[in-house]
Amino acid sequence: MGKTARYALPGLMLLLSGCSLVPPLERPEPPVASHWPGAAESGKTDAVGVSWFQLAPDPRLQGLIQTALESNRELRIAVGRVAEARALYGVVGADQLPTLNLGVGQSAARLPADLSGSGKSVINRRLDVNLGVTAFELDFWGRVRSLSEAARASYLATEQAREAFRLSLVADVANAYYTLLEFDERLRLAHDLADNRQRLRDLIQKRRDVGLAGDLDLLTAEGARDAARVQRLDLERNRALAENALNLLVGAPTDQLPPPRRLVDQNLVLDLPIAPPSEVLLNRPDVRAAEQRLIAANANIGAARAAFLPRVGLNLAFGTASRTFSGLFDAGSGAWSFVPNLVQPLFDDGRNQAHFDLAEARKTITVAEYEKSLQQAFREVADLLVARDRLAEQLKAQEALEKSQNQRLALVEARHRAGASHYLEVLDAQREANAATQGVVPLRRALLVTAAQLYKAMGGVD
Repeated sequence: MGKTARYALPGLMLLLSGCSLVPPLERPEPPVASHWPGAAESGKTDAVGVSWFQLAPDPRLQGLIQTALESNRELRIAVGRVAEARALYGVVGADQLPTLNLGVGQSAARLPADLSGSGKSVINRRLDVNLGVTAFELDFWGRVRSLSEAARASYLATEQAREAFRLSLVADVANAYYTLLEFDERLRLAHDLADNRQRLRDLIQKRRDVGLAGDLDLLTAEGARDAARVQRLDLERNRALAENALNLLVGAPTDQLPPPRRLVDQNLVLDLPIAPPSEVLLNRPDVRAAEQRLIAANANIGAARAAFLPRVGLNLAFGTASRTFSGLFDAGSGAWSFVPNLVQPLFDDGRNQAHFDLAEARKTITVAEYEKSLQQAFREVADLLVARDRLAEQLKAQEALEKSQNQRLALVEARHRAGASHYLEVLDAQREANAATQGVVPLRRALLVTAAQLYKAMGGVD
């Protein structure tokens, strides 16, 4: 084998460090305020890196989240998308290095007598065994390397999108669980109200029997009892729908999990410390995914630029050749081929320019999407901070209202048993007390959901 073939492959590896036409990536400054509106910042958020299970001590909720992370079908699809992107990155990245193939072949051809120099027909045979590199592009301008960089960034963006969905799944399971607990507690209150109104109806019936109440009083009491029954049935329907929604998120049976806790016993960490926007926003996986898409779009510009320049390809093979199999290993049977080629685009009716313009336009779109993701993330965290603070104050006020209405109801019921007040006062007091208690439950649920959503919005890990 000659010197050209002997040193072709090592020399080829030296050529792989060609230049790159990828423009410098300039990440835009976050188009948001440097501080949260109306919120005190701790300077560093302890939620980052803290397990969800440390923030939510309810064993049943922890079991539901763990089951969902293992069984949710949408999450499995997201995991599959990551594997798909990783495989595509491997395919594109492999083009940066030559592919070495072992080739074994035989050819035979018959030359007619009138075409042969001897006037007799001739059968030519050839056996080849060789190692070769076929159609390898010498990446002088970094076109293949740019495509590989874009594929890698796309893979990382998909991985971050998977993490964003995983974090959302945790918050969604918590939301569905707290909603189910809300309906359980509202149903318990509805049952108590229905029982109270049934007892009141029975009392009015007895008073009517002795002439102390009329038919109108009895009909009013029965109407109030039936209204409570309608409310209970409506809550039972909505409770079943909430349970179905939770089961869909979890994706597997939950019969073996511990019993649930009431909303008031959740002990969820509500006062998560909050860092400045510059730290919180860049920790979110959806923002990191947008950043990786920006890197991919920038790398594609480098590949589009390289398409205007000459493309150098290479076919290289060396081995042995002979007319017979036994002759493949004889002295002097060595064979090699070295076929470089260069292609310079001259006229393509603007195709390469259009690809370049497309890459530029997509980068412009991706920059705007990256900035939009930062703005959306800022608003989400800011809204949740406001909701957390105001809901806590609203819950305290609602609990105070519940206490005062229950005290009023106890006094009115005592007066009614003593015959000092009309039963309509009791109905009114029951209605007000029930409304106050029913108002406490959704506020507790909303405060817990806000804490879970804030944990997700801050980019916490589960």
